[in-house]
Amino acid sequence: MPRKVLIVEDDTNIAELLHLYLEKEGFETCVANTGGKGLELYRSFQPDLVLLDVMLPVMDGWTVCKKIREADKTPIIMLTAKGETTDKVSGLEMGADDYIVKPFEMKEVLARIHAVLRRFGAEESVEKKLSFDKLTINLDSYELLVDGKRIDTPPKELELLYHLASSPNRVFTRNQLLDEVWGFDYFGDSRTVDVHVKRLREKLEGISAKWCLKTVWGVGYKFEVAAA
Repeated sequence: MPRKVLIVEDDTNIAELLHLYLEKEGFETCVANTGGKGLELYRSFQPDLVLLDVMLPVMDGWTVCKKIREADKTPIIMLTAKGETTDKVSGLEMGADDYIVKPFEMKEVLARIHAVLRRFGAEESVEKKLSFDKLTINLDSYELLVDGKRIDTPPKELELLYHLASSPNRVFTRNQLLDEVWGFDYFGDSRTVDVHVKRLREKLEGISAKWCLKTVWGVGYKFEVAAA
């Protein structure tokens, strides 16, 4: 069952970006653009976590946080342009569980959400490790083991390989990989994928006949696994 996140944010661009990323990560989301609407949706949506902007019209985030805390202990992460230590302390003292300063990167937001949900026991810890013949891709420790040896691999290369290997024999277009591995905030060109695949092949070429990183001409790439 997907975890539910309530987004209370009056900037429509930020709210939509959060919604897109979280839905892509498998969360169910609901968006409110005022504090009052946020409280109303909080009661009906019953989220597992609240992303709460501080500077909201009519009823600010501090007040919303206080009212939620009067009812229960649902995790709250505050989002704000204010970065002063006093604001952070105020938010945490009022019952917020974490505090993220704008502008932020979506990967940081996702990491904070997962961390807070783990602390509250609302998220099962899923091991991000894949094993094939003479190959282990461990995204928890960011390690690549080839024929039992640890191979130094940049994070994005490892994330790309893990993404491909998570769906063996599925073909991904370059644009899909840019979207799903690099994210919505990436505006580079598709040759970036080609460069990363080329570097991965240099590390993996000839290791095993049971799998390979294959080019599907005119389409994209796949992690091909031989039939047992």
